[in-house]
Amino acid sequence: MSVKRAWHVYIVRTRDGSLYAGVTTDVERRLDEHRAARGRGARYLRGRAPLEIVYRRRLGERGLALRVEWRLKRRSRADKQAIVSDRPSRRALLRSLGVSEPVKACSASTPSAPRPIGRRG
Repeated sequence: MSVKRAWHVYIVRTRDGSLYAGVTTDVERRLDEHRAARGRGARYLRGRAPLEIVYRRRLGERGLALRVEWRLKRRSRADKQAIVSDRPSRRALLRSLGVSEPVKACSASTPSAPRPIGRRG
């Protein structure tokens, strides 16, 4: 049985001050990948060391993390810098990016609405 790992969004600051947003289940491992000369790190970050994680937030589900990353990547540098400075909570980050909270799936123990009766014939 595999253990589900929570997804995080993170922002990295580079030597030249640029800000890069990404998602991962393990922020430290991902930073090591970015720092490696070759490998699985983002192409944008190659040659921009030193790299520093300046913001991270646990988001939970992969789909939510990807939506947040997509919105962050389209924000201006000033907007990203404001996030780094303000360090918003998960809820405040989602609200500021216009991303809605995921809807929780119903469990088997949760009562459901009555089902319509179909035709028999």
